[in-house]
Amino acid sequence: MQELLVKATLETIYMVAASTFFAVVGGLPLGILLVVTEPNHILENSVVHKILSVIINITRSIPFIILLVTIIPFTKLLVGTFIGTTAAIVPLSVAAMPFFARIVESSLKEVDYGVIEAALAMGSSPGQIIFKVLLPEARASLTLGITITIINLIGYSAMAGAIGGGGLGDVAIRYGYHRRDTVVLTATVIILVGLVQLIQFTGDLIARKLNKK
Repeated sequence: MQELLVKATLETIYMVAASTFFAVVGGLPLGILLVVTEPNHILENSVVHKILSVIINITRSIPFIILLVTIIPFTKLLVGTFIGTTAAIVPLSVAAMPFFARIVESSLKEVDYGVIEAALAMGSSPGQIIFKVLLPEARASLTLGITITIINLIGYSAMAGAIGGGGLGDVAIRYGYHRRDTVVLTATVIILVGLVQLIQFTGDLIARKLNKK
């Protein structure tokens, strides 16, 4: 059982780490665009803002388990299969991108617009304002946002395991639930709770340090 749990834990970490990477890579620019294209901002564009907002809202409104099944053809196209830990990364990333984009939007909106106006007055370009003002000013909040995203992905990964995604969710369903093995079921829950606590503690610690700089 120990080897099984270790393997499943490593699979979960792999799924969550990879999907977090893609969520940040895809969600960060989306969140930035949502903010800078809104009315009275540095790259105001109501059409782009509304289209992005609608797409993100639609994607976020789809329950993960339904999204998981719906994009099976897309998953198979990308990785050649829809079963296994690597295949699970695709729906996890798709679900996490719009979620993280909204977190980025919220974090960047916390930045005092007076700082942006000061940068504009000094002749800063939109790119300079984004990378030298908005992102640095929101770094602590963005760190907490990434932490929240990782924790959500841990929960999603457990659901992915229920339909062959591997990881702790798969072990919990196959060995804990179907075989009524309360020891395995309890162990998977403890490991998942431990992972969440560790990630939350680490995220809070990094955010506090960034906030002091």
